[in-house]
Amino acid sequence: QVQLVESGGGLVQPGGSLRLSCAASGIIFSIYTLNWYRQAPGKQRELVAVILSGGSTDYAESVKGRFTISRDNAKNTVYLQMDSLKPEDTAVYSCNAKIHRVADIWGQGTQVTVSS
Repeated sequence: QVQLVESGGGLVQPGGSLRLSCAASGIIFSIYTLNWYRQAPGKQRELVAVILSGGSTDYAESVKGRFTISRDNAKNTVYLQMDSLKPEDTAVYSCNAKIHRVADIWGQGTQVTVSS
């Protein structure tokens, strides 16, 4: 009932673009902070983008200027537009919906591979 489902991952060439989607169900979507994380093999999980309920955004320095997070509350969906992709962006990308000390919900993740 309560779930996040990511989609849009895949294989892209360096310099290419990809748009990830995360569809939520079973929550009052509009009140949640939404996050995109990524984890590459052998590396720690990294927070890459945040969008607050009011629409403010923040990004990891490594993706700033290349990635854009957005949300469509009418569709209960958060997006991550990824441009100018680099091989080091290769990772499993997961979405997360959070209300501090109240709720913390995770999707299963979607693989993004950047390779020629």
